[in-house]
This record gives sequence, structure tokens and C-alpha cells, in this order.
Amino acid sequence: MGLWDKVFGEFVDIIEWTDNSSDTMVYRFERHGNEIKYGAKLTVRESQVAVFVNEGEIADVLAPGMYELETRNLPVLSTLQHWDHGFSSPFKAEVYFFNTRQFTDLKWGTKNPIMMRDPEFDMVRLRTFGTYSVRITEPKTFINEIMGTDGHFTVDEISDQLRDIITSRYATILGKLNVPVLDLASNYDTLSEYITEKISPEFNQYGVELTKVLVENISLPPEVEKALDKRTSMGMAGDLDKYLKYGAAEAMQSGNSSTASSAIEMGIGLSMAQSMTEQQKAQPSATPPPPLPNEQQWHVAINDKASGPFGYAELTTLAQQGKLTAASLAWSSGMENWESAGKISYLSEIISKGKSSPPPIPG
Repeated sequence: MGLWDKVFGEFVDIIEWTDNSSDTMVYRFERHGNEIKYGAKLTVRESQVAVFVNEGEIADVLAPGMYELETRNLPVLSTLQHWDHGFSSPFKAEVYFFNTRQFTDLKWGTKNPIMMRDPEFDMVRLRTFGTYSVRITEPKTFINEIMGTDGHFTVDEISDQLRDIITSRYATILGKLNVPVLDLASNYDTLSEYITEKISPEFNQYGVELTKVLVENISLPPEVEKALDKRTSMGMAGDLDKYLKYGAAEAMQSGNSSTASSAIEMGIGLSMAQSMTEQQKAQPSATPPPPLPNEQQWHVAINDKASGPFGYAELTTLAQQGKLTAASLAWSSGMENWESAGKISYLSEIISKGKSSPPPIPG
């Protein structure tokens, strides 16, 4: 730079910054040798903060407004007052403009699936994707912790670090919520607010505010999603018999013989299975029914051995077979001793009816 370029540069007395980009967080106002004219005008617009750095130390932080740099309280001194130094002032200052608006639509997501326990699926692996928004709230902290002496700091230089903080803390937060996987979709808003609240303190240590974290999608592995799709399809099919008949009719009308054949074969298989089930239900049970609650049960001595208990039908069969006669000993609940069947009116009637039956046909 020539001498006259430097001289005329000293008369530029307006310090301002208009952001033409969408990703610049901090911009350093460029001056020759960082020298600023005494009495210059400093314009700080809305959504901006200006920071003066004198000899490597932060001297002042200025909010939105217009300032005239006239007093020596500011770390500014015109080089025009020091001809003896050849326009090289020993007092120099740097002005950094901080963009305090929100930087939105920053992406975050889990690089690897997160393992978690689920009350319905036991163990599942989840992937999550979403966006987040940040803005600078503490310029001094941001300079000391993140930016340093970078004269043009963009959001891309810090987005990876912020994204890693969200994803690393998200796994712990998701495990503590203990919400079933199928219920997470209906709780995206609640989950987003909870994550924002829990992670915000870690962003504050960088001089940055985490304004919002949005959960846009929580997905299961493809194998689990296919199984859920099949389960949903079975529920939506309703009556499988009507569904197959309808599908077969549609396939035959469309002329797709292979589809129709598959539908008919499937329908035949289901019909056979249904018929076998109905036949099994219709078959009588091999186990005889229990005796009627009010029917009196009797024990009969047959071949000098107590047999029974017998009900009315069984006693009738014994009488017809000659195994129950008037001389047969019988006993029932409530009797003290065995007695002859002929002396018991209930049994004598059964014996008399048994005798009236015709004898079996010879041979």
C-alpha cells in the first residue's frame, strides 16, 4: 500500500458491518494496521454486538446504536496525531462484530443406532434425526473459548462440535425417558423440549444459547419396520376370507392369471384349515359327561367286590346284564350298612324294569 493510500485510508471515519452471508457469526472490521481514526463513527445494528480488543485484551462491548469514538476511554487513537511515528500509532484496536441472530436449520443426527430397552419389543436400535438453532449470547466467552483471533468465523466451524454434544447426550436422555418406541412419534414435541432443557447448560459454557432442538424422525431398523408393516397389514385386512375372495375376483377381472391362481390357492388352503378346525369342534368328546348333580350314586357288590358308583343308566344296564339282582348287596351315601337291592325300592324298580327287557338274540 502506498503512502497516499494509507493517508486517505485514515480519513475513513465510519466503522460498520452489513452481513451479506447467512452463516457468518463473527466478522473483524479490517483497518490498515488496526488503526482507527479519532472521532470515527461506529454503527452497531440490531442483531449485532461490537467488541473492542485493545492490545489483545477486550476493552468494551457495545450494544446496538451509533457511537462517536472521541474519548480516550476507548482504546482508539488517530495515527494522524503522530506524524513522528510515520503514521504508525503505538495505540491500535480491533473491532469484532458479533451476529446475535438465531442460526436455524442446523442438522443433527445419530451416527450409529442407539440400543435401548422397550417394554413391547424388548431390545431395539433407534436412529434419530432433527435440527437445532443457536445464537451467540456472551461475546467475551465466545472469543475466549471458541473463536480466538479468527477474523471471519462461520457457523460451520462450530456446528460439528455442537452436533456431537447433542447426539452424545441424546442417548442418555432417551434411555431415561422410558417411553415405548411406538409412543415416541406422538411425543416429538415433548421430547424436543426436554432435550433442549437438558442440553442448554452445556452450550452456555461456549457463550452460545441453544434455542431449540427439534426431533424430526425416529426410525427403527429396516427388518423391524417390515415386521411392523406386516402386522399393520394383517390388522387392516379384517376378514381374511372376504379379503381373499375380493382379491381373487379382482385378479380374474384384470386377466392376471398368476395372481388369481395364487389368491385361489391361498383361499383353498385357508378354507381347508377352517374346515378342519370346525370338524374338530364338532367331534364328540371321548370323555363321558359327569353325573347329574341330583342323581343318587350307588355302589354294588359284583363278584364279591365293591364296584361303582353307578347312576340310574348304569344300574339299568347292570340289571339287564344280570349283574344287579334282588340279592345283590348295595350301598349309597347315608346308609350305615350294605343291604340287599331287593329291599331298596329305588333299586327294586330298576331290577324289575331290567327283567322286562327281551333277552339277547342267540348266536
